[in-house]
Amino acid sequence: MPVTTIGTAEVHVDAEGFLTEYDEWNEDLARLLAAAIGLELTDAHWAPIRFLRQDFVAHGETATLRRVSTMASIPVKELFALFPKKPAKKMAYIAGLPKPRGCV
Repeated sequence: MPVTTIGTAEVHVDAEGFLTEYDEWNEDLARLLAAAIGLELTDAHWAPIRFLRQDFVAHGETATLRRVSTMASIPVKELFALFPKKPAKKMAYIAGLPKPRGCV
């Protein structure tokens, strides 16, 4: 897998820039990843990101938008407001996880 530098960290990524090594992620890196796609993380952003990280550990795959909405009790409309256009893909990217199944 390719290695890239984000901030001061060298991380392993796939062809689309998603992290491939779960343990290379931290919250400082998340802020840099968010900034790279034009987002500044607020407290509201952290709830779905932290949910995704915990859910990934439990289930071994990145949760879909519907699962995040249902299990974390965050309305889909709010997720679209926080992560415009492609919320599932953007949340996974910032959380340092693989793209969810079904994401284009």
